[in-house]
Amino acid sequence: MDQIAIISDVHGNVTALQAVLDDIGDRGITRIFCLGDIIGKGPGGDTAIDGVRTHCERVVQGNWDDFVSRESEFEAVKWHQQVAGEERLDYLSKLPFCIEFMMSGKFVRLFHASPRSLYERVQPWDDISSRLSLFEPSELCTEQRQADIAGYGDVHNAFIQHLKGKTLFNAGSVGNPLDLTLASYVILEGHYGETSAGPLNIQFVRVPYDIELEIQRAAEAEMPLLEPYMKELRTGQYRGLQK
Repeated sequence: MDQIAIISDVHGNVTALQAVLDDIGDRGITRIFCLGDIIGKGPGGDTAIDGVRTHCERVVQGNWDDFVSRESEFEAVKWHQQVAGEERLDYLSKLPFCIEFMMSGKFVRLFHASPRSLYERVQPWDDISSRLSLFEPSELCTEQRQADIAGYGDVHNAFIQHLKGKTLFNAGSVGNPLDLTLASYVILEGHYGETSAGPLNIQFVRVPYDIELEIQRAAEAEMPLLEPYMKELRTGQYRGLQK
């Protein structure tokens, strides 16, 4: 069967990205899709973008990719813009909204946050109607049909749920996981492009990486908002909940 590695939310953490790419390579997987938020939070936005461009067959835009590629009054955003450079920011601004394909007879739609917006946040514990809405198309989607399988990133919490005969999953975060302090990605296994029913498997993978090395790199780069970044990497707790 065909295998697709689905990564998301690298957030400039090149240490974690390299660990995940090494793990994907060790498994012999050559097709990688990225669900956005390549830049932001971590210090290596330029290298992360270059790595994703090199290794990922298809990439969608995340909310950080969107607003970092625009003019901003925030000094932290300006810092990440300077690291990335104009050409990479142009690349981020032109990324597509979603990825759609058939696999083992199932229609799969992948996006960053929701099929309607880069900025709509849906957690695994939100009400059932919010989660079911992630299977619905919008004018931003290419195919105006419900997805059988919907996958996304954004919330940095890896999970899978089966809802009314459909499957919803979140790939978690490579560079800023907020559930475990391990980089996260998903392997989707089945017959790629096949409209007939067949076996299909979704596997979650957690990869350890050198968190202290990543923090050292951020400190040496004199990255803004270093303290909350350190806390998130070390604890897996969202900075908005830190006291």
